[in-house]
Amino acid sequence: MTAATHSTLFPQVPDSADAVLEGLDPEQREVATALRGPVCVLAGAGTGKTRAITHRIAYGVRAGILQPSSVLAVTFTNRAAGEMRGRLRQLGASGVQARTFHSAALRQLQYFWPKAIGGSLPRLVDRKIQLVADAAAACRIRLDRGELRDATAEIEWSKVTQTVPADYAPAAARAGRETPRDPAEIAQLYAAYEDLKRARSVIDFEDVLLLTVAVLQDRHDVAQQVRAQYQHFVVDEYQDVSPLQQRLLELWLGDRDDLCVVGDASQTIYSFTGATPDHLLDFRGRHPGATVVKLVRDYRSTPQVVHLANGLLAQARGRAADHRLELVSQRPAGPEPVYTEYTDEPAEAEGAARRIRELIDAGVPAAEIAVLFRTNSQSETYEQALADVGVPYQLRGAERFFDRPEVRKAGSALRAAARFGGNDSLLDEAVDLPSQVRAVLSGEGWTTQPPAGSGAVRERWESLAALVGLAQDFAAARAGATLSDLVVELDERAGAQHAPTVQGVTLASLHSAKGLEWDVVFLVGVAEGMMPITYAKTDEQIEEERRLLYVGVTRAREHLHLSWALARSPGGRPSRRPSRFLKGLRPGSGTAATGRTATGGAGGGVERGFQGGGGGAAVTVPRRTRRTPARCRVCGRTLTDAGEMKLMRCEGCPSDMDEGVYERLCEWRAVQAQRSGQPAFCVFTDKTLVAIAESVPEDERDLARIPGVGARKLNRYGAEVLAICAGQEGVGLDEDG
Repeated sequence: MTAATHSTLFPQVPDSADAVLEGLDPEQREVATALRGPVCVLAGAGTGKTRAITHRIAYGVRAGILQPSSVLAVTFTNRAAGEMRGRLRQLGASGVQARTFHSAALRQLQYFWPKAIGGSLPRLVDRKIQLVADAAAACRIRLDRGELRDATAEIEWSKVTQTVPADYAPAAARAGRETPRDPAEIAQLYAAYEDLKRARSVIDFEDVLLLTVAVLQDRHDVAQQVRAQYQHFVVDEYQDVSPLQQRLLELWLGDRDDLCVVGDASQTIYSFTGATPDHLLDFRGRHPGATVVKLVRDYRSTPQVVHLANGLLAQARGRAADHRLELVSQRPAGPEPVYTEYTDEPAEAEGAARRIRELIDAGVPAAEIAVLFRTNSQSETYEQALADVGVPYQLRGAERFFDRPEVRKAGSALRAAARFGGNDSLLDEAVDLPSQVRAVLSGEGWTTQPPAGSGAVRERWESLAALVGLAQDFAAARAGATLSDLVVELDERAGAQHAPTVQGVTLASLHSAKGLEWDVVFLVGVAEGMMPITYAKTDEQIEEERRLLYVGVTRAREHLHLSWALARSPGGRPSRRPSRFLKGLRPGSGTAATGRTATGGAGGGVERGFQGGGGGAAVTVPRRTRRTPARCRVCGRTLTDAGEMKLMRCEGCPSDMDEGVYERLCEWRAVQAQRSGQPAFCVFTDKTLVAIAESVPEDERDLARIPGVGARKLNRYGAEVLAICAGQEGVGLDEDG
């Protein structure tokens, strides 16, 4: 997790401005004390950039140099903004505005709209994809689900790069974008979308920035009022700003230069949204007198992890690579990165799950382990594999902690107990704050032992367990704290989106893992076609994929596992090969495929999965976790083959499969695959269909027990599969249904 949540203790507020500076290294202290004029902080991964800029703001406020209400700190995600507010609160600098670009702009737009435009601000639509679909229908353009998503992304890119519909085609060509349809069609769709928004009196996410820019440009009095309010600006993740965000920042600043920007060009991974590191790299050119501070002391990762990260960037090319930062680990030595090859993706997922089970059994908290992948579609295989070995997990990118229904309900229960607890017999035997919280939350579903398995029930329990853990830490840090004190703390954390740690292995895409860190990281699917992704064609796109892998590597504090599979599915042709980015860095892979010398050639043993093969470097076969053996339900023989274990019988033992159910399932699967534009096995594999037809489940519980039916597939396909098993005809076979 982030540095803010890695320790769940509640630090005491520093008693003076000078105390705010304690514990900062020399470069961080330079950042914290450079409070006037333009400042550019080039901060490598794990170098404490958030610590540096929050201490900078807090020091300025505590020293009386900055007024809290005059500071606007902007970043790119609600999570990052919430973390910044939480840290500032802990440093005694409450009152500072820490927001995303969109949140800050929306607040200003809502305030000034009646004065600048008149009337009330048009309604903001949460999701624009339905509007895009309606615009496509109006243009008589037929888009499948994938094209609709990609066309929506093109409209978003156009708006953040300030490209109007008439200019879309030449702008897309200059940017080298691969458009989902003919550029003229996208331009037509874009224009229709804008017309439809006006007709319905709604605005979208990008309009918030565009309209704020327009108001500040056209109304000098409004611009002056904003500049009178905010006189000092801090921008985090500056390498990710789009041209539109940069224009808004310039309008906020006016002719002033009290601006501090923080970023790392080597972590630019959102160029598809219009982000560009050029504003960061050109900062000194725009501000010749700027103070530039480089943070390269890596406090997050061991020298072995840092060595690999530096080696990845040493092979990079392009402008961002020319400005790369050579990290220097400040941690003791740790284990070498582990490289593992598997025969297929299910074997890779099972191998990772087994090792995670071993780590947890050895005492590593589940919340300190992450599995990171290139695309969200890879998640389900790992969800199933972790569930099979009894490991809890959480999906990164799900709803925010304090927005979860069970957390809101628990908060209401704690608030009621704080008010009326004296009349609640449930609290009679609760002698301290933690026991009071446990007593209250037991009524909401918390138990001393987690429920078996995974899914929604386990996720709800994990949320409540996080609140129990938070109460224990709060009581330990604040002697004599009451239930009312805890409720206040929870309210403040909710406002800052400063969530407690949820126990469970994190599953996340590399993009959503940015800004996070764990003790143990499994980077999976590090193979050609996935890393770099198949559709990365140009040199710029390939380099962004390299930076994405760099971001993944630098999420690990101590243990780093990289793996790939030779085939997608069991029995498939082993045609894949490890990512080109690892060439010259992993043992036995030759020299780096570039003219630049790799300074970070990482050592470490090569570990191949128990099903792996191939030649090359010496291999170490991983120790398998001992568990109850799976036995054939026909003859009782111990099963070892993954396919046989899925069927729960030997390949040669007679099948009691319902042929009619199997045929209907195959027909249904073909239709689902055609609708989604995916291969049939992405819906369910042949083995899974056979297992379903053999067991003919009667309810969701029976269906969920079948290997290959994960939580997502159960939610998506469960009702139709059960209807087919029940003998209902024509289920899901209507192409137009």
